[in-house]
Amino acid sequence: MSLRAFLEDCARRGEVLEIGELLSTRYEIASVIKALDGGPLLVFKRVEGHPSFKVVSNICNRPRLMRALGAEHVEEAYRKLIEASERPSEPKVSSSGLAAEEHVMEKPDLGKLPVLLHYEGDAGPYITSAVISARSPDGNIENVSVHRLLVVGRDKLVIRLVPRHLYKLWRMAADEGRDLGVAISIGVHPAVMLASTTPVPFGVSEFHVANTLLGGRLKLFECSETGARAPAEAEVVIEGFIKARELAPEGPLVDITGTHDAIRQQPVIEVRRIMWREGAYYHAILPAGVEHKLLMGFPREAEIWRAVSKVVPRVVAVNLSVGGCGWLHAIIAVEKNVDGDAKNAIMAAFSAHPSLKHVVVVDPDIDIYNPADVEWAIATRFQASEDLIIVPNARGSSLDPSADQETGLTTKVGIDATIPLGRDKRAFERAKVPLTARAEAVIRRLLGRG
Repeated sequence: MSLRAFLEDCARRGEVLEIGELLSTRYEIASVIKALDGGPLLVFKRVEGHPSFKVVSNICNRPRLMRALGAEHVEEAYRKLIEASERPSEPKVSSSGLAAEEHVMEKPDLGKLPVLLHYEGDAGPYITSAVISARSPDGNIENVSVHRLLVVGRDKLVIRLVPRHLYKLWRMAADEGRDLGVAISIGVHPAVMLASTTPVPFGVSEFHVANTLLGGRLKLFECSETGARAPAEAEVVIEGFIKARELAPEGPLVDITGTHDAIRQQPVIEVRRIMWREGAYYHAILPAGVEHKLLMGFPREAEIWRAVSKVVPRVVAVNLSVGGCGWLHAIIAVEKNVDGDAKNAIMAAFSAHPSLKHVVVVDPDIDIYNPADVEWAIATRFQASEDLIIVPNARGSSLDPSADQETGLTTKVGIDATIPLGRDKRAFERAKVPLTARAEAVIRRLLGRG
């Protein structure tokens, strides 16, 4: 199950836009990605200074992500992701046969990779699609997660490590006076990326989650330098060690909010070997772009869907909205039995995704992916004196620049924009103009669709 197979399928469906002009990794490719953000899957065929690579971006929008999961609709996708996290399965592992071994650089030079410089003010070129795997010193615990990597030399990267599972493995190794071996995979199937951003308990390998998502067809390769594992069909694999005692400045970089994150002292990775496939596709994710928000936020949508499903009759859909940075705002469409259901849904959502700042609950007739539709629901179905929940001094997201950056505290707001059950429902429904077949034909012609 490879990125290449997924790209070929997208090409057959007419979803791939190939760009033949020569473009630089310094801002030029990023500017094109930003202009077409969320649209066609982009393949940059000519990358200045990097003739051996093609840069690919916009791999995932919602329809393509559904297809990568083999799901017809969003509820099915949530169920598949939750089932995979609850029933992980061991992939097949080999000690040889990595596709990326077609080209091996024993004396690594990260400058050979088409790493993009994205935004004015960024600290430097960043690898943004790195699926990083590592195992505990005793080999019993594996973590697979996505982290941003700043290129600071021919064989040096600085990794942003938040205090979660990879950080814990790094500290375990450092406490034994050891560097932590890692495999950095670039260009993998979208299901592998999604699994690596799915929250699972420490000790559960995200590769096992990916294997279940892919129907048991994921194959891994054990890297000789580090002992870490990588997908056998990855386009690029970098082997290295997170140094136990070496830190360097990391940032600023534009994060999911579209604003520059802070500069921090973060661990250094010493690169030992770089491998890539013939004609490799280098996956570049635009920070704060739709793909970034979707890959980071979709697993949290599934968690919210699961939590809210326990307190209301049915959750129709969840949207961590683009305007809410794919992280801070949730719009949830529910069916309710009593008026208190929507408020319970709000509290369940805050519990399922602690970074949430604002939650809006609406009825099933509202298109949660249409901001104007959601705003209309708030305008016509919400009364602040009855339908507003305010939670001050709650844990928020470090990505929110308006939150207290020292304490991490924020104020959370929930909005119940559902129709009150005791009122005449017809008063809250939008009027419709009857549409005849003849009028529909005229409209289609005028809109250029027929």
